[in-house]
Amino acid sequence: MIRDVQLLPLKVNTDDRGYLTVIASTGREDAPNIPMIREVYLVGDIGKGTIRAFHKHKTLWDYFFISHGSAKFVLVDDRTDSPTKGEENIFVLTERNPSLLLVPPGVYHGWMSLQDDTQMVSVANEPYNPKNPDETRIPPDSYGDIWTVKGR
Repeated sequence: MIRDVQLLPLKVNTDDRGYLTVIASTGREDAPNIPMIREVYLVGDIGKGTIRAFHKHKTLWDYFFISHGSAKFVLVDDRTDSPTKGEENIFVLTERNPSLLLVPPGVYHGWMSLQDDTQMVSVANEPYNPKNPDETRIPPDSYGDIWTVKGR
């Protein structure tokens, strides 16, 4: 596992009205602790096979949650001082197994929708600055064929 990357299972509270899941909080023992939330995104209407992103940040932490559908996330550690430099992790997140994926700065990351109409909630600890974006983008195939879904 890439250093500082975490996949946290989320608690689902269910009753006769439906379900409630805390995606992120500050100070709760029963939810992922995110000390600072500066922006929250909802990315939706994604068709099956669509690849989004493939970039890393200098200072920003990303937190990802699939609220509808499923997605394959690919992470590659590019931090020169990391003991896991060059390591690749693949995660599949689904609405049926709610989890929060934490991605630290310096780790390339992107995701591919595995179902039509997949929706993702992304939480960031820093706001996006269009005049000075905190990102280094690379083509999604920079590490070879990492997007093929095996067994399909």
